Amino acid sequence: MTIKELLKDISCQVTGDCNAEVTGIVYDSRKVKPGSVFVCLVGSKTDSHAFAAQAAQSGAAAVVTQHEIETVSCTEIRVKDTREALALLSAAWFGHPAEKLKVIGVTGTKGKTTSTYMIHSILEAAGIPTGIIGTIGTVIGTQLIKTNNTTPESYDIQKFMRMMVDAGCRACVLEASSIGLRDHRVDGFTFDIGLFTNFSEDHIGGSEHKNMQEYLACKALLFKKCRLGVVNVDDGHWQGVTEGHICSLISYGFSMDAQLRAENDRLISRPGYLGVEFDLCGSMQGHVCVDISGKFNVYNALGATAVCQQLGASLADVQKGLDTVKVKGRVEPVNVPGNYTLLIDYAHNAVSMENILTTLREYNPHRLVCLFGAGGNRPKLRRYEMGEMSGKLADLSVITADNSRDENVMDILADIEVGLHKTDGKYVVIPDRREAIQFCMDNAQDGDVVVLAGKGHEDYQEIKGVKYPFDEREVIHKILSAEGKLPQKS
Repeated sequence: MTIKELLKDISCQVTGDCNAEVTGIVYDSRKVKPGSVFVCLVGSKTDSHAFAAQAAQSGAAAVVTQHEIETVSCTEIRVKDTREALALLSAAWFGHPAEKLKVIGVTGTKGKTTSTYMIHSILEAAGIPTGIIGTIGTVIGTQLIKTNNTTPESYDIQKFMRMMVDAGCRACVLEASSIGLRDHRVDGFTFDIGLFTNFSEDHIGGSEHKNMQEYLACKALLFKKCRLGVVNVDDGHWQGVTEGHICSLISYGFSMDAQLRAENDRLISRPGYLGVEFDLCGSMQGHVCVDISGKFNVYNALGATAVCQQLGASLADVQKGLDTVKVKGRVEPVNVPGNYTLLIDYAHNAVSMENILTTLREYNPHRLVCLFGAGGNRPKLRRYEMGEMSGKLADLSVITADNSRDENVMDILADIEVGLHKTDGKYVVIPDRREAIQFCMDNAQDGDVVVLAGKGHEDYQEIKGVKYPFDEREVIHKILSAEGKLPQKS
């Protein structure tokens, strides 16, 4: 592909040769190779226009800029916004893969990750191979590719969608964060469906959003980039997030005004399964069970159902998808012998711990046991708050190591104890996380709910600058194997 072919649908001003062959697109000057097109991005800390000359010296065929730079020895492509240009260039470079997929974008303050996995599970049940791009990583078939951001850079999104197409996927569900929408990471294609979950205060300050109005406006961008919007009409901000929309809209919620409604919601509790069930009414009718705890997941399940219904999923597909959905590290159940429930969750601060423990309390466990630690090189206040929250809400706290980083784990645990001492909560200290997990499993009583908090989808422990392999699922498997207690496969 030549520079001229790459720029076919892009508004720009070119200085230099347009006929040079392009070998790739990069936005990191350290990755420039002969024939690369280097896109200069303006970040909150670094403006990579400063590396344009270096890129040219490394053999770049062209540099893409949005403001003046020193004269370079290669072609310069001037655009209005290099982040937008990166998205358009990447889409062209990878052959516009979104045109071969049904692409669903999910935005909202909470519930994005869970909703994407619910949509994935339902569509897979419907025989529609589906990829995921989001917080936990990119999922293509059985492959999980780790990513740094909820919504990766536009080049990576286009690359992943191309991989999905090549792997036989027919749909892609993507977490569209406010930052990703603002920074043009999801430009270069049109979403078939956009889903709005809910809106509340978050991501304000620093390099994120200056105020709630800007945050909401960035969320609203999704509904200027999709053909159909699916919105939670029970959320008071739904009209604000769809202001100026160019898509058709359908609704879900408990409200009688919603086109897809939930009624008769109630909790389901049995060993190894803490979920919710409810009746679907309106555009789809039937009874569904959801294998994720918390009444708020009725909303996530409703939104996912509304999306998948538009893509041809039947009630049976919805029922199967929701009853078998698993979200790695988000109230994730682990199959263990015994009459108790063992969960893995990413809760790693006081607010998220309050949310998960309050949710699990609703199931009236015999005991609620919370294993957790706290990150090193982080504010001590977070540790105090986590200790106090677990002490108030759990029947037993088991404090242990997390990512201690450069700190001594015993110092971190001592800080957590400060918070615990403000409560009457019982606790034990077991610094080694493997031993702490085994303690919880060996001492679990009938009807207990045990939550391993903090690691979630992470598969490592960071100690003194080194990330050591540590996947709690594997730890649990090894403990059960050593004790001859591995559950039989059904």
